[in-house]
Amino acid sequence: MERYAIITAGGSGVRMGEELPKQFLDLDGKPILYRTTELFRSLPFDVTVIITMNQAYSRWWIDWCHREQFIFPHYETCGGITRFHSIKNALKYIRPGGIVAVHDAVRPLVSTQQLVRLFALAEQHPAVIPAVEMTESMRERRENGLVPADRTKFFSVQTPQMFRTEVLLDSYDTAYRESFTDDASVVEAKGYPLFFCRGNRFNIKITTKDDLLLARCLFGREIVDPDLSFDSLIK
Repeated sequence: MERYAIITAGGSGVRMGEELPKQFLDLDGKPILYRTTELFRSLPFDVTVIITMNQAYSRWWIDWCHREQFIFPHYETCGGITRFHSIKNALKYIRPGGIVAVHDAVRPLVSTQQLVRLFALAEQHPAVIPAVEMTESMRERRENGLVPADRTKFFSVQTPQMFRTEVLLDSYDTAYRESFTDDASVVEAKGYPLFFCRGNRFNIKITTKDDLLLARCLFGREIVDPDLSFDSLIK
């Protein structure tokens, strides 16, 4: 069974307020995108890597890879106007009969334990989505202000999201909708069931300067998945 990883690196990083998009910022001497890509290259099985790239920075990435001799077989495709369009561009490189992980380039702290576990789960379910329960007290914005919300009803969804390749190909054979916030929402709209498993709180998405500071504190430490069970979060 062939395994793929689509790494989404098409963002402009406006919220970070840096000259370079966040996926190219430094994490312990290397770009974040490099750290994320290496996670999939370090797995005990082969994974075909496909990077959706912001074309304004493609030359920067190519030059860095050549300078650092980071040369490995992979595909690069144009990032689209939305995540949906970026993934659709990447799908031309995958074939039915395999498993594809779709992962944010700016999540370089996912554990290799969890990647192996998620690929294994995707052999049992057509779509596997990691999520974590909310731990903070929550409030909901309404017209009369911020009102208390029941945090037990909410989960934070992470990547990588794992799919049978034929499921993702079929699901993306549709027109874009604003409700497509991630790949899970596209697959769900096509009628495929989603299997929600436990994610890892250390698998943060680097979006702000605070996130980057936290990632730099965590990087290099042993990140162990606290729950390696294959149980669904939905009881």
